Amino acid sequence: MLGNILAAGLAVGAVYALIGVTYNIMYSASRVMSFTAGQLGMLGGVLGAMFILRLGIPFLPGFVLTLAACAVVGVATEIIAVRPVLGSLEQHLYVLSTLAFALLIQQFTAIEWGTEPRPFPRLFDIGNGGISDEKFWLPLVACGAVIAGLEYLYRHTLVGRAFLAIAEDNFAARALGLPERNLRMASFALAGAVGGIAGFSSGELLLAFFANGGLLNFYGFVPVALGGLGHNRGAIIGGLALGVFQQAANFLVGGVFAAVAVFAVFIVVLLAAPQGLFGVTPARRV
Repeated sequence: MLGNILAAGLAVGAVYALIGVTYNIMYSASRVMSFTAGQLGMLGGVLGAMFILRLGIPFLPGFVLTLAACAVVGVATEIIAVRPVLGSLEQHLYVLSTLAFALLIQQFTAIEWGTEPRPFPRLFDIGNGGISDEKFWLPLVACGAVIAGLEYLYRHTLVGRAFLAIAEDNFAARALGLPERNLRMASFALAGAVGGIAGFSSGELLLAFFANGGLLNFYGFVPVALGGLGHNRGAIIGGLALGVFQQAANFLVGGVFAAVAVFAVFIVVLLAAPQGLFGVTPARRV
């Protein structure tokens, strides 16, 4: 029983962590919390099932097409919901613009795909049942691959260092001649691909379901707050911890009480560490 709780908790937690990383990538490039992160995860599952099952496309091309489509949605988020509010004095309007765009994506998916959960194709046929089943280890592998890829991108490539530059100080980066708008669009495309990986790798676990977007939006935000805004490693740790705690709460108390327990602990942690467990308290310039 303990093994099942850990396997399911770590798998779900890896998905939450990847959605948290999606939030962080978009926030670092624009200082905007885009509430389309969960919808990108939902699209990863829905589009993957559509390409592979409905259209009969092989696994690898279907995976690439899914990531490309999610990257396009990420860029559309930047153009439609983020860019118009960046120059506004009321920048908190992004809450409305990104939430409206997220609801638009969800409703369009419900119309085109349907409102019932649909199965996701089995990709590798490794581990038939139990904690060795691929639906448990695939999200963990995807999470590890994404973090390793992002670490390499940010530390060893010029594009990655440019991403870090606009995340640190976009005004200074623009003064140095960096194409801030293009880099921001590229960051949102990257975030879309990461969200697509989260949804694709968890397709067997969460199924291809339009309502997964709202679920992932809520639970994907918790690792961001726990780990510290913009801190990807913190989001990973927070996401895995959240997944294990949630599954344990489901086993011990079940139902709505599990959600109450999750958010009660979330509130307690934020009261103790408002900047997150790995966040840095911002210094005030005078």
